[in-house]
Order: sequence, then structure tokens, then C-alpha cells
Amino acid sequence: MNLRIKEYLSKAVAGGELRKSEIEALFRVPVLSEEYFMILHAARSVSEQAAQGLAEVHAQVGINAGPCPRNCVFCSFAACHGIFKTATVLGMEEIIERCDHFQRAGANAIYLMMTANFDFVEFLKMGCEVRAALGPEAVLLANTGDFGHEGAEALRQAGFQGIYHAVRLREGKVTLIKPETRLRTIQAAKDVGLVIATCVEPVGPEHSVEELTEMTLLTREMAPVFSGAARRIPIPGTVLAQEGIVSEATMALILAVVRLGVGYTVPLNCTHEPNGMGVLAGASILWAEEGSNPRDVREQTSRGYSVEGCQTVLSEAHWKVADGPSPAVLRRI
Repeated sequence: MNLRIKEYLSKAVAGGELRKSEIEALFRVPVLSEEYFMILHAARSVSEQAAQGLAEVHAQVGINAGPCPRNCVFCSFAACHGIFKTATVLGMEEIIERCDHFQRAGANAIYLMMTANFDFVEFLKMGCEVRAALGPEAVLLANTGDFGHEGAEALRQAGFQGIYHAVRLREGKVTLIKPETRLRTIQAAKDVGLVIATCVEPVGPEHSVEELTEMTLLTREMAPVFSGAARRIPIPGTVLAQEGIVSEATMALILAVVRLGVGYTVPLNCTHEPNGMGVLAGASILWAEEGSNPRDVREQTSRGYSVEGCQTVLSEAHWKVADGPSPAVLRRI
């Protein structure tokens, strides 16, 4: 066992804040080495304490699909890919039906996701109707494009309690969105009391240890309800598809290091798509999905897990799954 790695793990488990160089050292540990399994063990321990022993399943409904001019090259909606030729939107009745189905299945939080170019006012109207249908006890989060203070306040008034928003790896280079724009949106949401959820994503084989470390530190600074790591799913025929995909074993290391890097103040740790190695290594939140999906080439996702499927993945790794509305989010609002 590398004594330096052992020292860093002891520090993290004891509640110490890891420095940049220490996080980088953990990311560099070879997969399947002795140190690798010690990192996973430490991350699982920290995750259980930070989450107060309860994993969660959140569920997202993608409300629309179509060509998006932001041209995030890892996303199937990017107009430059030409995968989606026309814009489509789920009907309000279907959106409510899917959200209600997720809630009845035991999802701890419901997300509405739109493409970055979808009409924000229309999205707010949908949010109001979903909130009315689900009731005041439900935890409702938004996954939207960027907005300012007025947009953040409008989301809160519409019944959303938080947002999922990330500065993606190589933001501004593989997207047409500046990192500063993403950060301003996150700050606007925080200013009006919305909970922040984020992630180090979408991870590909091309990303360096330095990039992963930078994003880990950035998510720590956001003080989110969860961070974590998600791998990029290659979209067939696109430039990034040539880079391949990170293995689940490698992603287990990455999400474990992110867990240790952000510390106990971040309650939950995510991975996506759902997988057993990830939850064994300390992922404490998984997503079920219906509707559109930026990793799929169909308007109705074929990649999404059900709530029950996510619960099974978690329980197979000896996680206890929370009942009712998200305890982690409710503690933040």
C-alpha cells in the first residue's frame, strides 16, 4: 500500500479537505491496484455518512427534443449532428402522467429537463402545472438552459426547489457556451435559494487528471446537494464517438475520488448511467429517465432506467433507499 495514498485517504475520511495535489494523486492510482480498492472503500464510507445512510433515486422527464444551436458535441440534440431534424414537445397531460408515475414508483425527486433553446416561459408554465399535480410535498428540480436572476426567481415561483446545472468538461471548447455563463446561472440560482445539483461530466478517455481535478474543485466550491461523475455515452457518427468510452471500473475510481474531494458537506454522490460498480464505490444517487435524453438518438429514450431498476441497483450494493421526498434536498431548503 502506497503510504502517501493511505495518508490522503485517512485525511479525507477524517473530514479533512483534500488539496489539489492530493486529489490529483488519487486520480492517478492504477485501476485494480490495492490503492484503487482502498479509495473505493474510503469513498463508500464517506458517502454513507454524508448521506446519513440513505441513497436516493431521482427521476427526470425530458419534455422536448429537437436541434439545439448550442452545439454541445457530446449531445444528441446538437444541431450540428443533424440527428433531430424537427422540434417535438410532450403534451402537458403526458408530462404530468410521467411525473406522477415516477412519484408513485418511489422517486425521491422529480426533474423536468428541456433543451437549452426551449422557450423558458413555456417551461415555467409546465413547472407550475406539474407542481400542482404532484402536490406541495414533492421535490421538483429543473434542468434548463442558462438564466439570470429573474429566471431563477421565476423558477422558484413556479414551484421548483432547485436546479441541475454543470460546467461541463471543456465547456466553451466542445460547446458554444462559456464557462462563465454556466457559473452565473448557478450563482443566480443560489441567490434566490434554489438548491444546486451538479456533477463532473461528461467524462471521456480524452480528459486528463488535471481536468478532472479542476472540475472536482469547482463542484466543491458550488456547495451542491450532490456532485459525482458521469461518463460520456458516445453518439454514433459524431466526432467524440471516436474517443471511445470510459470503463465502469475507471468511472468507479473517478466518482470515488470526486466523493473524497468534495467532502462530507456535499450530501450525495452521483453516477450516470446506473451501474453496480458505481454504487459500490460510493455513488448514492441514481436517475430514472423518460422522454427525451441527450445520450439517445430517439425522441423517447431507450436508455433510461425505471425507478424500480435504480432501486434494485442500489439495494444490490447494500444501500438503503430513502422513502418519500428527498431527505438531502429537504435539508437544504
